[in-house]
Amino acid sequence: MLTDSQTIRYYQKLTDALVEMWNRGYRFDDLRLYIDGYLAALRQTSILEPHLIHRLEEEVTRYMYDTSNFEMLQPQTQTEKDYYNNF
Repeated sequence: MLTDSQTIRYYQKLTDALVEMWNRGYRFDDLRLYIDGYLAALRQTSILEPHLIHRLEEEVTRYMYDTSNFEMLQPQTQTEKDYYNNF
């Protein structure tokens, strides 16, 4: 679990970007490349301590491999709506 407030902000920005990219049609290989680049930029700028970046990487990887975070909602057709509303 992340406890540092700045690390949590980066986690939120990164996971929001991953979901947005997923909804635009990018897939896991592309998301992994994005994560790698994001973390490399954090390492290069030394904004966070190395152990916090490592922890952030673990949490984001766990988030990415949880498929429930990337489920697409399927709209119901008109006949499904009518069928379920009649009961």
